[in-house]
Amino acid sequence: MRSLLDALQEGRLVELPEVSKEKALEYLALLIEAIPDIGSGTDLVKAVMDREATFNTGIGKGVAVPHCRTNADGELLCAVGWSPKGIDYGAIDAKPVHLLVMYYVPDAQRNLYLKEISGLAKVLSGSDVLENFQQLESLTDLREHLLDWVSQAIGEAVPDAKARMIKLEAKQASIETAAVRAVTAGDLQVDRFIPFDCVCYGDHVLVLCQDSDLIETLEHADGFHDNVKNQSNFEAAGYRIVRLAEVEYAHGRRTISAVAFKNA
Repeated sequence: MRSLLDALQEGRLVELPEVSKEKALEYLALLIEAIPDIGSGTDLVKAVMDREATFNTGIGKGVAVPHCRTNADGELLCAVGWSPKGIDYGAIDAKPVHLLVMYYVPDAQRNLYLKEISGLAKVLSGSDVLENFQQLESLTDLREHLLDWVSQAIGEAVPDAKARMIKLEAKQASIETAAVRAVTAGDLQVDRFIPFDCVCYGDHVLVLCQDSDLIETLEHADGFHDNVKNQSNFEAAGYRIVRLAEVEYAHGRRTISAVAFKNA
């Protein structure tokens, strides 16, 4: 389960807001598309949706493993989404899906993918898997849970991975601190600030946030797609948006961390 471990180490684990199955699949597909190793012109969203239309990937016990195959070169890649309340996925056992583990599978990596899925199936064999997901309270708890899965599957401890998780949590804490400073600067009286991230690729701008209303508002706001990529401070649909950080990748892809707020 090395690609799952890579996803955890490289920050491709997200908490999904309350969205439909299709929207959740789109979120994860765009996260994978933003990886520099993915070649330009890859429409992973369509590939995943087409695959899902032919075969439901909800394998039971609150888990789904959506994927797409490609004849392009590259590595086996993974992104993970967690839905605390569960998604109506049409899974084989009719239970809501809490964990989506999405794979990008080049033809040359098919055997490695099958090996990884076999390892995942082994750790899912326990009867209390679904109950464990329902009891998780945070993304940090889920990381620890998944790291235990990886350790169990590959038969070794993963202390380095846990150390990297601590660094990721520290990075997230620093972003949240920067958000507070950004929105409380000067004489502004802020009623509430909402941190969010954007994945930008071509004409796509995907908003990742725990506030589902903000996702809908920003993704449909006039000018938001252009402004979030080009302006550090702007207004959209009644919100003030302040960009905090940006990471650029190959093929014009980037991720943006920002905060939205309204004056009290």
